[in-house]
Amino acid sequence: MAFNDRGNSSRGRDRNRGGFGSPKEMHNATCSDCGVETQVPFMPDPDRPIYCRECLPNHRKPREERY
Repeated sequence: MAFNDRGNSSRGRDRNRGGFGSPKEMHNATCSDCGVETQVPFMPDPDRPIYCRECLPNHRKPREERY
């Protein structure tokens, strides 16, 4: 048996992409920029801004400046 020939094509981390086998609980929120209703996988903190998919890239640092 070769190292990569284990009879199962999926690896451990690929089997459960959603975490522990259950879908994440989504919470409703309003985008702080455009006001659209969106959902996030965490409980929104009223003291912190929430951004929708369209607005979030406007608030992220460019990749080369992140580290």
